[in-house]
Amino acid sequence: LLHRAASLFQGVVPKLLEEYRQAPVRHADETGWRNDGRSGYAWLFATPLLCVFLFRRSRSAKVAREALGEAPLAGGLVVDRYNGYNHAPCPLQYCYAHLLRAVEDLAKEFPDQAEVQAFTATLIPLLAEAMHLHSQPLPDEEYYARARPLKRKIEKVVASPAHHLGVRAM
Repeated sequence: LLHRAASLFQGVVPKLLEEYRQAPVRHADETGWRNDGRSGYAWLFATPLLCVFLFRRSRSAKVAREALGEAPLAGGLVVDRYNGYNHAPCPLQYCYAHLLRAVEDLAKEFPDQAEVQAFTATLIPLLAEAMHLHSQPLPDEEYYARARPLKRKIEKVVASPAHHLGVRAM
């Protein structure tokens, strides 16, 4: 019975991954997963309407390639800055929650570095505002009217020249 169920799912997963690839916005994440005492990873590939989990032994970029394919994709991929997604066949958008945590960690790690503190003090409220904006029940027109200038401010901050390697990494 398990073998029969497994063979049924083998045909479904490629179809679901193809649907995932067609979405204008995709999310991907992975986390450690133990099964019968053996380590591996649970990979999530999701859209607002679809979730595909792949359980693999590896955290290698080849799993991301398996899900995303090799052909260029329209739209973007939202990720947590894990470098396994760096060669995705579409533009990347870093998850603001993960980016916010990384910026907060940078501020804590270098409390005496003026450049770091100025950068983080500017970027943290902008990221928080962007995340809060998403949860507001706004009509699309108003949402985008607020989001566009906020996006420009965030891009300006992260594109500013920096000497500190931690700031440059952001």
